[in-house]
Amino acid sequence: MDRLADGGADVDFAVPLAELSGLRSKLASVTGSVHGRVNFKREANVAVAQLALSGVATLECQRCMRPMQVPLDTVVRVGLIAREADVGQVPADLEPVLAAGGRISIGELITEEMLLTLPIVPLHGEGEQCRAAPAPGVVPEQGEATHKPFARLAELLKR
Repeated sequence: MDRLADGGADVDFAVPLAELSGLRSKLASVTGSVHGRVNFKREANVAVAQLALSGVATLECQRCMRPMQVPLDTVVRVGLIAREADVGQVPADLEPVLAAGGRISIGELITEEMLLTLPIVPLHGEGEQCRAAPAPGVVPEQGEATHKPFARLAELLKR
């Protein structure tokens, strides 16, 4: 990490999201890929990584259980620290990220950003096609049959 920061290294990447083990453990079915660049440099004696990534993640909508696509386009700057005790050295405009032993993988940086970017509960948004049953109190569209399982319950109870 220090060599990369001192040398001002740029690292290009293209990563399938399914290969990031940290995402698999948090999001059951994430697919898609991201690509971008990490630029390392040193600011105020702290190693800084600027991560720029874009791509598309495919998640499962928790309402209709069908795939939905989440566009990804983000730029984030983080201060890399080797020990938790070094948090105070990170400038206020940077998010501190622990790089234990002075090492961190590009995959770890991407995973951290994806966990912050992707929705905790993926749901289709307004105007998107979601095939879930309508919420209680929602009137179905014209011509759509409504299933009423207890419509004849009063008749049956009178017997």
